Amino acid sequence: MSHVEVYGIRHHGPGSARALRGALEEFKPDAVLIEGPPEADPIVELAGDPGMVPPVALLAYSPAASSGPGPGSGDGDRKAAFWPFAEFSPEWQAVRYALGAGVPVRFCDLPAAHQLVPGEDEEEEETGGDGGEEAAEGIRLDPLGWLAKAAGYDDAERWWDDVVEHRGGGGVPEVAPFPAIAEAMTELREQLAALPEKPSGLPPGHLRREEQREAHMRRTLRRTLKDGHERVAVVCGAWHVPAIQAKVPAAHDDRTLRGLPKAKIAMTWVPWTHGRLAGRSGYGAGVRSPGWYHHLFTARDRPIERWLTAAARVLRGEDLHVSSAHVIEAVRLAEALAALRGRPLAGLDEVTEATRAVLCEGADLPVELIQRQMVVGERLGGVPERTPMVPLQRDLQAEQRRLRLKPSALDKEQDLDLRKPTDLERSRLLHRLRLLDIDWGVPSDTGRSKGTFKETWTLAWRPEFEVELIEASAWGTTVRGATTARAKALAADATALADLTSVAERCLLADLGDALPTVMRALADRAAVDTDVAHLMSAMPALVRALRYGDVRGTSTGPLRTVVDGLVVRVCVGLPPAITGLDDDAAREFLGHVDAVHGALSLLADDDHIERWRRTLEGLVARPDALHGLVEGRLTRLLLDAGRLHDVPDRMARAVSTGVPPARAAAWVEGFLSGGALLLMHDETLLRLVDGWISGLPDDSFTDVLPLLRRTFGAYASAERRAIGEQLRRLGHAPAAASHPAEDDVDETRAAPAAATALHILGWDR
Repeated sequence: MSHVEVYGIRHHGPGSARALRGALEEFKPDAVLIEGPPEADPIVELAGDPGMVPPVALLAYSPAASSGPGPGSGDGDRKAAFWPFAEFSPEWQAVRYALGAGVPVRFCDLPAAHQLVPGEDEEEEETGGDGGEEAAEGIRLDPLGWLAKAAGYDDAERWWDDVVEHRGGGGVPEVAPFPAIAEAMTELREQLAALPEKPSGLPPGHLRREEQREAHMRRTLRRTLKDGHERVAVVCGAWHVPAIQAKVPAAHDDRTLRGLPKAKIAMTWVPWTHGRLAGRSGYGAGVRSPGWYHHLFTARDRPIERWLTAAARVLRGEDLHVSSAHVIEAVRLAEALAALRGRPLAGLDEVTEATRAVLCEGADLPVELIQRQMVVGERLGGVPERTPMVPLQRDLQAEQRRLRLKPSALDKEQDLDLRKPTDLERSRLLHRLRLLDIDWGVPSDTGRSKGTFKETWTLAWRPEFEVELIEASAWGTTVRGATTARAKALAADATALADLTSVAERCLLADLGDALPTVMRALADRAAVDTDVAHLMSAMPALVRALRYGDVRGTSTGPLRTVVDGLVVRVCVGLPPAITGLDDDAAREFLGHVDAVHGALSLLADDDHIERWRRTLEGLVARPDALHGLVEGRLTRLLLDAGRLHDVPDRMARAVSTGVPPARAAAWVEGFLSGGALLLMHDETLLRLVDGWISGLPDDSFTDVLPLLRRTFGAYASAERRAIGEQLRRLGHAPAAASHPAEDDVDETRAAPAAATALHILGWDR
């Protein structure tokens, strides 16, 4: 006589997981069926490997992503799905029980081959019904939320915690909840059946797909019984329990599943993180507090005391004073709050309030630290070596081991010294992955050394990188080979010169000598036909950086030098006609190009190129009427810094003279002074000129140029602005200010009432 037990669980519920493990040990099934993709049956035994450390996830993907000439045309072509498992997931505990007991374990949900068909789920269900639609949607999409609402809760997760997760203390339910869950779901589905059918507002294809999933679960159960198993345990989401227990003819399920489109898919295990289990990450079956749930599952006694002790340890690690007395008082407060609210055990809300009030003394920042490190807890799982992987994944793992770069879910700062062979190889690996759009490492300028031998990276591994690696394997079987192919493709597809220079720079950073000739040919061809000086100028900084830093990495840059030499000549020839007759917006844009090229040539340190560039700038400032004031002022400043101009005070005097429109004068001053407060702090003549010009502006002109002046001086540091103000105060009675004697003389009789009022306000008249 066959005996089937259906256990309705909540995905990633620690109370459900512990109750399920106890129920299975009591029932002793000879086969276990679990909601999940059947394609995972051949690799489910890997869950028993010591190297499999949750959180992990089953990954279904299309093998076509790793066998074609290149990845799909965009994100819309990506087809992959994850089934995550944490230590506290009931499904994971069911798998581990079955493997430990030596009984068959199978997945019984609709195959992933039917769920990952391109274009599926786009067909919308017909809508209809009346006022019962809202209730129908709520029951079907969130049955636990509906039960919570009926029980007077406004939070489904809090209700479930109270009735399941926190029962019995320490998260251990006193009585197995599965019969009550099955009864509640049966009642909900009966109420749903009585409401108008096909409610609106559901996701496209939701109703049809739900029927197909439940039909396949029943079919799998029938086949398991037909294979001779007599005691079968079925573990599924609580909503599906009544459907699996229902007496539905096999012929009906066959009709439901007949003719389903099918795609070729592959299945593997990948590491997962607690952060990706959190509902805030967008995961549909996510929970708000995976770290808290992991604690409830693993702390079999005194979970509140242990949690608050761990929180105190975290705060002490940040040099915050937390004593044992704080912990004791926090435990008392959490338990008191739970009693006042009628909860069987202090939940996350209570321990968080106790943490804020007692351990953190009302401060929010320490609470956020605990939220990040403990409540969510970025735990990264691991998979065993024998897990199926595409060659690119295996090659990356080998590189990670060789270079001692261990993936972590937490942000980690990594400083690299490129003079050290290991650090140089690490840098190349991270740059290669970025060329494959896998941003495991992100370069950081914070705290970066001014030398060329230092790099600072922020490393953080995300589970979706596994999918991106699978897709990137279309380019090759090794990281270097795949990156080389991708760089060549990027060069072939680039339409802008700046894009090509960026690819060339990235090839040098990643040490892709095989790709560089192809990229350089494309770059030279594009540069030869591009006549836009702005394009040439925007391309130069990346090329110069590649030249300057290529030698540090030991990379050959000969072809690149030829392109740079040609660009410098073409920019110097084409700049004079391109930079004349500009409006305000174009002048500001060209100013950025001029500064970028000037900085790039200084970095390159080629005397011939620097001399050619300075002669070009000298020719431009020799005919100022053709230049925008912003450009003329900036070119004057660059030549002054280079020691090529000795009449700058006269030039400024002419630029801000009475006959010059205030707007042009302000633009000239902005261009001249941008990025350089030290000039005004130490050159008294120039400071007097600027001060005299501003002081002599009429009221309406001053109002017009004020935004430009504010933009210029607002960019200076506060200490620099203060120093300029002190310098102006000392110049207050100098000869340059004597041109307005009437304005400088003070009528003491007229000023006396104002002075007396000021002294009274300050309290100095007593």
